[in-house]
Amino acid sequence: MTSRNSKPPAVRRAKAGDPSLAKQEQLAASSTELPLPYLTTNQGTRIADNHNSLRAGVRGPSLLEDFILREKITHFDHERIPERVVHARGSAAHGVFKVYKSMSQFTRAAFLQDPQVETPVFVRFSTVAGGAGSADSVRDVRGFAVKFYTQEGNYDLVGNNIPVFFIQDAMKFPDLVHAVKPEPHHGMPQAASAHDTFWDFASLMPETTHMLMWAMSDRAIPRSYRMMQGFGVHTFRWVNAHGDAHFVKFHWKPKLGVHGLAWDEAQKIAGKDADFHRRDLWNAIENGDFPEWELGVQLIPQDKEHSLGFDLLDPTKLIPEEMVPITPVGKMVLNRNPDNFFAETEQVAFHPGHVVPGIDFSNDPLLQGRLFSYTDTQLSRLGGPNFHELPINRGVCPFHNFQRDGMHRQSIGRGQVAYEPNSLANGAQFRVDGDSDGFVSYPEAIESPKIRRRSPSFDDHFTQARLFFNSQSVAEKEHIVAAFRFELSKVQVPAVRQRMVDNLAQVDEKLARRVAEPLGIDPPDARAAAGQAGYREARIQLPIEEAPSLSMLGTGDGSVKTRQVAILVADGIDSASLKPIREAIEAAGAQCKVVGPRLGSVTSASKRQVVVDATYVNMPSVMFDAVLVPAGAEGVQALRQNGDAQHFVLEAFKHCKALCLVGEGAQLLASVGMEAGGQPPAGVVVADTPPVQTGDTEAAQAIAHAFVAAIGKHRHWDRAGVEAVPA
Repeated sequence: MTSRNSKPPAVRRAKAGDPSLAKQEQLAASSTELPLPYLTTNQGTRIADNHNSLRAGVRGPSLLEDFILREKITHFDHERIPERVVHARGSAAHGVFKVYKSMSQFTRAAFLQDPQVETPVFVRFSTVAGGAGSADSVRDVRGFAVKFYTQEGNYDLVGNNIPVFFIQDAMKFPDLVHAVKPEPHHGMPQAASAHDTFWDFASLMPETTHMLMWAMSDRAIPRSYRMMQGFGVHTFRWVNAHGDAHFVKFHWKPKLGVHGLAWDEAQKIAGKDADFHRRDLWNAIENGDFPEWELGVQLIPQDKEHSLGFDLLDPTKLIPEEMVPITPVGKMVLNRNPDNFFAETEQVAFHPGHVVPGIDFSNDPLLQGRLFSYTDTQLSRLGGPNFHELPINRGVCPFHNFQRDGMHRQSIGRGQVAYEPNSLANGAQFRVDGDSDGFVSYPEAIESPKIRRRSPSFDDHFTQARLFFNSQSVAEKEHIVAAFRFELSKVQVPAVRQRMVDNLAQVDEKLARRVAEPLGIDPPDARAAAGQAGYREARIQLPIEEAPSLSMLGTGDGSVKTRQVAILVADGIDSASLKPIREAIEAAGAQCKVVGPRLGSVTSASKRQVVVDATYVNMPSVMFDAVLVPAGAEGVQALRQNGDAQHFVLEAFKHCKALCLVGEGAQLLASVGMEAGGQPPAGVVVADTPPVQTGDTEAAQAIAHAFVAAIGKHRHWDRAGVEAVPA
């Protein structure tokens, strides 16, 4: 199988017919990969002095003839390209995809046939609303775009980490983005939707309600790119070799499970480490902990299009797994970081219209608009129609067409023929009238007449929003309530807040009342929402009232691999009580860092030096998934007297993370009412007497295993008393 880093098709063809051209292109490709021990201009002229411009005398003016200075400054002045209007801030990685078994029953797509074939991929994750310099951990939808470099051409599966969208028709996309981006008169807020314009738009567009429920859930503040789902959002078609079609919905499920941050934690991370998700992905791959996702599909036969009770073409709707199970298709592994962020992550061009034979579109009106928008965007952002020739966008398969010239052309077309049909290129007639091996659009019957109107089957805006809310755990529901309260409290116009909670009353009256309580407005009124111009009454009947698959609770296999554990230390800690527990959690795949009052080391009670990796301040608790506090009377006393250390433990407790407190370490939670010998709160493992001191190795192992199990649950959202913790 050809890898993505193989020479481009132009080079492979040139090697057979023009060795000199092949060598030129190979030298050009390698010139940036093997740095010379000296500097040159872009033309290869060796530079003698890179510190001083050419002057008329040592104190005279710079000279226009200094071509070295002019080239350097000119390139610097133009080295930025326009950032994406949405999805501007992203992070990406290379990897491979392998299908489990042939999917020929459903699609003729070649990369979905042979389990022995590895298809190279490039995946970009992103936030939607913020600019390229915004923070990773803001509350936002996340982009999840995958480029498959197949032998039939590049296929882009462009989606999000949420399976539905705000709007039903691409006509409203500019309005949505204008509303959610910083307000034009003062350019605020950045990377957030907590402002009047977005919520004004959303309150007047009831079709946004289902997506809002997802966006106010923990799905919008993921723990890691490696721990979030991906969805194709739209309904597509798979078509097999016989022309039989199935509607298809795409799902990416992470091996590590789907996990989120606490909202207070997410806000603090934005200030402590704006690159939190970007760094997490990069470090995992560098350490060899390659992220994995399983690709699954929901398949609906063409003649069952109307069997679900809602419209498959409506992008504000999903198909619950409980109604149509997901069929596993294959596995994707990300195993290599980009070599250059700009050349790859920034210049990669995804497009939902980049499909291969066997994958086709549906009549989803949002998808249809995106098929135009993406090409139009790349023309502006990447400078012209030849963006497909950039290395990161270049296919690995042979290609042949008569498209010529344009800005930034990189391949060299040869010969006199640039048209079809022709008889001059190879001495025989060449004509393409119908190629059964090529892409053939599904021959769907088209309705008439032309009309600007929504289908009545799109009119229900609240049933699936209610299904989502009903499917959440108690803690997840609390988080949704808190998120709506926080976001709407930022809205300055009371009428907008009122309209929004009136809409929520159509989803769940109790939810709406709880959201409205602290907002200084009237109680929610579902009848007022029904009187709005954008409201359309059409309640669908679903065969289920709850869908457990919509909850994040219990996802993953309980593994603690790559989880970050802080070991809190100070002078006088008992290093002996630390060793067996640390060894056990690292053996389970978690990664430990020793966090102390200063860099360097601390001295244990037995006068051993314990190396410190980070301080309480430069790596606070929000950077970790769990906290271990070893025994040692003197060390724990030092921790209790250090405000940063005390805050570290209380903050981790407040964010419902797993804690292991050995011996005197339990005293650090005395302020939350945890008494010696009492029942510890959920997710807190306590060893009153350090097992090492008693020589009980089995007890040490039991403590370690209990801590690993607590970490494996990600968070203990049912922990009591966190609201009262001053952290």
